[in-house]
Amino acid sequence: MKTALTDRLGLDLPIVQAPMAGTSTPELAAAVSNAGALGSISIASVDAVEGRRQIQALKALTTRPFNVNVFCHAPTPPDPTRERVWIDSLRPIFAEFGATPPETLSEIYQSFLTDDAKFAVLLEEGPAVVSFHFGLPQPEKIAALKAAGCILLASATTPQEGHQAQAAGIDMVVAQGVEAGGHRGVFDPADDPRFATLPLTRLLALELDIPVIAAGGIMDGAGIAAALALGAAGAQLGTALVSCPESAANPVYRAALAGPRAKRTRVSPVISGRPARGIDNAFMQRADEALVAGYPYAYDVGKALNAAASAQGDDGYAPQWAGQAAPLSRVLPAAELVEALAQETRAAIRDLQRLL
Repeated sequence: MKTALTDRLGLDLPIVQAPMAGTSTPELAAAVSNAGALGSISIASVDAVEGRRQIQALKALTTRPFNVNVFCHAPTPPDPTRERVWIDSLRPIFAEFGATPPETLSEIYQSFLTDDAKFAVLLEEGPAVVSFHFGLPQPEKIAALKAAGCILLASATTPQEGHQAQAAGIDMVVAQGVEAGGHRGVFDPADDPRFATLPLTRLLALELDIPVIAAGGIMDGAGIAAALALGAAGAQLGTALVSCPESAANPVYRAALAGPRAKRTRVSPVISGRPARGIDNAFMQRADEALVAGYPYAYDVGKALNAAASAQGDDGYAPQWAGQAAPLSRVLPAAELVEALAQETRAAIRDLQRLL
């Protein structure tokens, strides 16, 4: 299966592992890369020191290309009044678990736009691929990473964002549909038309001069083949790999993906302050979205609430990120899953050819 993605990166398969922060590990990424696809890690939620450790750990496990992801959200200024309203709105839920919320919130995740230490790590470590979520970095950072030999990917949730990425010098665009699990990559959460994966992929494939990678709701070879038929150079899968033994997902998260709750996912900003799709839970149902604090301040109190609930055996406040096709999850080692995806994709392509 040769495409612009496989040719550019020297891959065997047009499959990209989504760099889902919290579940991606060097072991998972290495297994995916060693199987001929593009493995990924996210260093968006860790500092530069830990980010370097993860990159070096991944380098020790594979000589194949891999992707390192960072978040490029516009930093949200502190807003004590808004944060106090959000904290107070959650106080009764904390009380149900015999806990009290934090009185102040911190910016727990620094944007790559201001994280010069993490930028230096990427330049020094030189991963084959660097990807951006929530927006684009400054032109000088894009130029420096390209000069260091990195191929650059960026999420786009609208045709306009795709055109912005291309104009900025990004090498490939990830067309993230609203079906995707985890955080929406939308540049401005206040202006999100919520394009679905297939129409967004088709529009970007027709309009852009750079390769497009489809993402969102793709769990098997039939989905990958559909993306390729629409003009994508590859498909990005995240939820499909969460159940692999190499991921960092905890037993409760794995059980949720394997059970009936996986049939209902929801996009909500309440857990972190930005819209994200996960398995529907008590937090999403009970919290008032209109009061939520900005990202990542809301994540600070969200993590505290999850810790309080989990201590009482309640996982209804955990961020179990998952896409709309989560019930198609399979519990397989990553290498076996990648091979199964490849076989399914080839079979789906043959079936389509027989229909023509």
